[in-house]
Amino acid sequence: MMTTASEFPLVVTLADAAHCRAISVEADAGARDAIARRLGLVALDRFSLTAEIRAIAGGIGAKGEVSADVVQACAATSLPVPATLVEPFDLRFLRDVDAPAGEDEEIEIGSDDLDLLPLEGDRIDLGEAAVQTLSLALDPFPRHPDADHILAEKGVLSEEATGPFAALAKLRGKPDA
Repeated sequence: MMTTASEFPLVVTLADAAHCRAISVEADAGARDAIARRLGLVALDRFSLTAEIRAIAGGIGAKGEVSADVVQACAATSLPVPATLVEPFDLRFLRDVDAPAGEDEEIEIGSDDLDLLPLEGDRIDLGEAAVQTLSLALDPFPRHPDADHILAEKGVLSEEATGPFAALAKLRGKPDA
């Protein structure tokens, strides 16, 4: 987990988890603005977290979903691209999770280890985990529906018009010499 202050702090302790708690939280406008800046979003109009927290052997389990109404900039035109995201998660925060020894060291992670996070002390920041879950759910290359049309008007050719097969198609239309 990150050591910097979260834009959406939601601290859960081992004592909270011992009572199988249900959590439902909606981010306020200030938190949404801060999260949008951090994630490079045009806007974050809604961000909510619902989860069931439970004690598990060696730590805290959290299962639920993050939902958000986001606006990203089109990768090709910078036009706004709105989207509604609903991303489920099943996280386990454990005391015995080790960080990789070094940056250059190659490690293999099995599918059961993908959602394991370190438990530091007796608490977790579930809000920070929710923001990270949202960041992973975002489209890395959002595209506005009118992007191709706008680019064509500006004289930018599509990949189909400039690719290797476009050159072959032009040759097919020429008579043999």
